[in-house]
Formats: sequence, structure tokens, C-alpha cells
Amino acid sequence: MRPGLTVKLSVLLACIGILASGVTGYYAYSTNQSLLVNEAERNLLTSTELLSQRLSTVLNDIAADALTLADMPSSAKVAGLDDLPGDDAAKERLAQVFGTVMRLHPQYAQVRLISRQQFGLEQIRFDRDGDRLVRVTGSQLQEKGHFPYVFETLALAPGRVYVSPITVNHEQGAHSAEGAPTLRLATPVVTPAGSVVGVVVINVRLKSLLDAVQSDLPAGHQLYLTNEWGDFLAHPNPAMTFGFDKGRRLLVQDSYEQTRPLFDKTRTSVLVNGLDDPQRAKGQILAFVRTPFGLPENHQFVVLGLARPLEDVLRGGKSLGESTIQMVLAFSLLSIVLAVVFSRALTRPLQMLTHAATSFQTRHALEALPVTRTDEIGVLARCFDQMRKELKSHMEKMSQNQQELRHLAHHDSLTGLPNRMQFFHQIERAIEAVAESGLQLAVLFIDLDHFKQINDQMGHAVGDQVLIVVAQRLRSALRGEDVVARLGGDEFIVLIKGPGIVTEVPVIAAKILSALNEDIMTHGRRLQVCASIGISLFPDDGVTAEELVLRADSAMYKAKVNGRYTFARYQAAE
Repeated sequence: MRPGLTVKLSVLLACIGILASGVTGYYAYSTNQSLLVNEAERNLLTSTELLSQRLSTVLNDIAADALTLADMPSSAKVAGLDDLPGDDAAKERLAQVFGTVMRLHPQYAQVRLISRQQFGLEQIRFDRDGDRLVRVTGSQLQEKGHFPYVFETLALAPGRVYVSPITVNHEQGAHSAEGAPTLRLATPVVTPAGSVVGVVVINVRLKSLLDAVQSDLPAGHQLYLTNEWGDFLAHPNPAMTFGFDKGRRLLVQDSYEQTRPLFDKTRTSVLVNGLDDPQRAKGQILAFVRTPFGLPENHQFVVLGLARPLEDVLRGGKSLGESTIQMVLAFSLLSIVLAVVFSRALTRPLQMLTHAATSFQTRHALEALPVTRTDEIGVLARCFDQMRKELKSHMEKMSQNQQELRHLAHHDSLTGLPNRMQFFHQIERAIEAVAESGLQLAVLFIDLDHFKQINDQMGHAVGDQVLIVVAQRLRSALRGEDVVARLGGDEFIVLIKGPGIVTEVPVIAAKILSALNEDIMTHGRRLQVCASIGISLFPDDGVTAEELVLRADSAMYKAKVNGRYTFARYQAAE
């Protein structure tokens, strides 16, 4: 038994209610997720900015140590290589100070005093080799004047601090920082007379530096650090870092497209989250901040980034999700109850009208639609009658439209001529008809000369009007049994059949050229349209529709080569 209107309406109203409650619950849940992610983004950005400030503070502390060592009177004496009584004692006291600095700062991998003289010879050098502090002396001291952190620092004014780019330390020595990512801070050593006689250099391991910077970060946060070109210097995956030192470039811009404005200096911070952009930040929330690094005049910077798992952020919304599901189930049940009640109330009058209409139809055929009544039944009857008339009108229009569609499927919409498909259908039928009789068919391929200039110079509206006139002239120049079609653009094709084709084709082609050469008046302009015609014959030049058309096309190009405005017959030697 088919369900009645009451059942259908009940189902419909119940579905609407369930859908509404479901959409509301989903919207509430997704909005809560967005709010959680947005709040986490703001907090992560704040943490990243604080991390940037912490990095600047740590670098300032290291710079202060370098300045302190450089400002000691003994530093200028030792760096200046003054050969005075007591210099060895002063050098030893200064070495003790350097050693004390190394012991107080476990993150320092190396502290050196380098003289300006003797090609930047190291005068005091302490290395950290694991947990052991090593003082390098004698012949093991090296010349460092060719390194940028020496000659660029020597060019600085007193009190300035040079900050090197973060690179992998490839200097040979006894300390364990060799081959490790390193940052160097250096400051000039100046005599009381103002002469720069050397530099103090502090090597800091990047890992120790970053450990000090992110010591207060909550668990689960991951750190990113890049140089001013976007090369990863710190990454949760160590294989991604210092690609430039391994012969390949691994850039943050390639991993996170949104960071490009940081390097274009159009923004100072960016945020990425895996909720809005899961392809770029799968399962993460990331914040990146551009922060100055090194001497101000060099305009150098680094980009610091922090990442946090998206799952940690959304964990707090799970309880809301469970409550949302309970709310959706409760409202869905209420929707079903209300749907049944309202559907019964709405369909009761309709059932009465349906019964009345059925009674009129079975008892009084002529009064099946009582359109003269003024009550609700009359209104319904008039609506039925109007619908019947409209349905009939629509069916008539649909039939007319189908006829037009069938015509358009086989005819060109602009000229009304048969199209390519219809032409090939007719030529195939004609070939089948004359194949056994020994008669011939002719195919004329017509291409308008210089038609593109009309379109380009006068517009497509003029070009369309020209094509319509050409189609009319082709019809008038041909016999009633001949077929003319438009292949597309400014190309037309003609099928000629009947006895004596060989002698009639040149006459017909000349007649077509004569008809097309007459001037055309359109849009207030006089235009001259000429054509080139290629001719192929069945069965001499081909036995299929495709062969005849292709060879007529080839002959048409020969007519163009011969000077246009003429026709040419296909020849097998072409």
C-alpha cells in the first residue's frame, strides 16, 4: 500500500526538523572549533613574539659578556702584543677571566681573544670539549684574520657588536662544536688611545641558545627558525635543517606558502592552522614572526616559528561535541512528534476536498471540475482546470522545442544550412545510391578569401551578416537537388549529383564564384567577398565521404595558390 499524503508530509516535516537541528548542532560545534583555534592562534602568536624578545635578550646578554671582556685593560695589552714587563702575568689573569666566563655559561662553545696583528692570530682561546674546558695555547693557536667575524668586527666602532649568520662550524680545532650549528658574536678591542687592536669572539652553539630561549615553553610546542632567505636553521625534523650546507635548499616558503610576506617584508607575523588550511598545516597550528638579527644597518632578520598540535587545541571541545549530539537527538525526536501532529492537522481539509473531487468525477463526469463554485472546493477545481490548460500548453511548447532541437542538431544555427554531420550523412546516402549505377558525385569545398579581415576590422556582427548572405547566394546558385552545407567558420561545402556531373561541375563552380563576387551591402558598407573552390569527384578521387571532402579541401588550397577567386580540380599527383 502506497503511503498517503499524511505519511509523506510527516516524513518531510520530520526530516526538515532533524536537518535543522543537525545543521544547528554542526554550526555550533564548528563555530566552537573555530573559536578554540582562533584563541590558540592568538596565544601561539603571543608566545612566538615573547620567544623573539627572549632571543633578543639572550643575544644582548652574550653581547654584554663580549663587551665586558673587550673592555678589560688587559685585553688591549694582550691583543696589541705589547712586550712589557708583567705582560705574561696579565695574559694569564685575562685567560683566567675568559675561563671563568666559559664555566659560567655552558652554552658558550668557544671564547677567544684575537689580535689584529699577525693575520688575526688567536692570543687567548678556550674551547668546550663535551663537559671539559680546554685552553688552547702555543702552536695550536690559529690565524683567523680571513674570517668575516674578524675583519668585519675590526671595522666596527668601539662598543658595537657583530652578530654572524647562523652556520655550521667548519673551523678545525679541538672543541666539540666543530660541525655543529654555531652563532658568533664579536666586538672590537680598543686601546685607551682609541685604536682597534683585536676582537673578542664568543661562539655559541645554536642548540644551547635555543634551549635557553625556549626553556619556558609548554610541552608539545615545536620550534622553527630560519635565516633571512628562509633556510631552516631549526626544525622538528633535523634532516630539514641547514640544507644549504648539504648542497640543497629547504625553505620555509616551500613548506608554508603563507610565510612569503615575512620575507617580502610586507608583514611581521603570519598564522597558519590546519582547520582552515589542512593542506598547508596538516594537524597543526603555526605562528611565525620576523625579528631583527645582527647589526641594524645590515637589515638582517630571522624568522621564529612555533607549532602546536591541532588535536591538543580541539581536545577541550570534545565535551561540547558530546553535548551537541545529545541536543540534536533530543530535538530530532521532538521534530518527529511535532511533524506527525502538524501533518494530520494540515491534511485533514485536503482529504475532505479530495473525497469531494472524487465524488464529482465518478457521479457527474461533466461536473468533475466544479469551477463555478465559490468555496474552497471551487478554488481547488479552478486551480486544477488552470493546471490542465497550462500542462497542455507546456506540452505543445515542448513538442515545438523538440522539433527545433532536432533541426538545430542537423543545421547551422547562423545560416540555416545543414551542418557537417548532416552533410556527411547525405553524402554517404548519395554514395550508396550511385555506387552500383556507375554515376558520379561531385564535392565542392568553398572557402571565403580574406574573410578573417572582415571579422577583425569590422567585427563579428558584420562577419555573421556576410555569412548569411553567402549562404543565400549559394542556395540561389545551385539546383534544387544539390546540397549545400556549412562546415564551420567561412567554409562551405556542396554536393552535386546527377548525370553529366563532369561537364556541369565547372559551370556550377563558375556560377558560384560569380554569385559570391557580387558586392554585399551590410551595416552601411559595401563589401566584396570572393572564394576559392576545390572539386573532387566520386569515384575518381575517392569512394568515401571523408576522402572526397579531404581531396576537395586539398584542391581548394591549390586554387588559393593559383591566385584565389577560382576553382581547381583535385589531382592525384598533388
